Amino acid sequence: MSCKKIPLALFLILLCSISLIGQNKVIRDALDYPFVIKSAPQRIISLAPNITEILFVLGLGDRVIGVTRYCDYPKEAMEKEIIGGMVNPNLERILELNPDLVIGFRGNTLKALERMRNLDLPLFTLEMGAGLESIFPLIMRIGTITQVEEKADILIRSLRKKFSDTIIALLSVRHEPKVFLSLHGMGLWTCGKDSFLNDLVRKARGVNIAGNIPRKWLNYNKEQFLHENPEVIIILSKSLEEFSKTKERIKNESQFEEIKAISTGRIYFLDENPSTRPGPRLIDALGKLARLLHPQCFEQEL
Repeated sequence: MSCKKIPLALFLILLCSISLIGQNKVIRDALDYPFVIKSAPQRIISLAPNITEILFVLGLGDRVIGVTRYCDYPKEAMEKEIIGGMVNPNLERILELNPDLVIGFRGNTLKALERMRNLDLPLFTLEMGAGLESIFPLIMRIGTITQVEEKADILIRSLRKKFSDTIIALLSVRHEPKVFLSLHGMGLWTCGKDSFLNDLVRKARGVNIAGNIPRKWLNYNKEQFLHENPEVIIILSKSLEEFSKTKERIKNESQFEEIKAISTGRIYFLDENPSTRPGPRLIDALGKLARLLHPQCFEQEL
């Protein structure tokens, strides 16, 4: 029985097709669990506000089927199904939504993440390092698991340009003011060395007075606050109204009368929403903080 010869070009195409069967890309998440990347996910659940923001910026908003109650940006995110909070997601509801990708963040509890894994949910967990630059690989990993690497690359290049422009504008800075960062409208609640907000202050060419404390978050000691005598107080608040209340509370503290930031009126508002979420707007927050600390470096833009 004779056999027809297969043309070489067709043979090579068939060979390549066969070699791709069963070959899916496998990457490991922040908890070192393997994740198999198959087809592009169409039903995505986000377990953190910054993840939701990144998904929308990457043009994946129409594929997002569930978010946490804290996912309020962009406004379209608030139209999505609420699956609970970051520490207490509703696993029953998540299962009902039948996602093909659940993206977790290290702000979620390990217990909740482990329960999802035990339910065989397609979970991929991410984390943010202590440096602002770690936002770039974070975005790229989301681009990789959702198969929009090109869009992720374009976004990263745009953010790196903003980041670089701010850093370059600050090259002439000779004095880095001592800064106290007040969080959540709670007076002396602040960030330590292990928080990315500490790096935000450093990159904006300020010195975080709590930056030598090896913690992420802490209630700063009042006596130490007086001793360090910050030149600038930045209050991260959800609104100008909340900012005003916190500002007055700090100013009316009789012991703080001689604090430089208070006596010179250098108490500023920084929007808590973009500044405390490791998402694209964090780079904008860096630019705003830099302008508050060193307005002279940006006068030519006005």
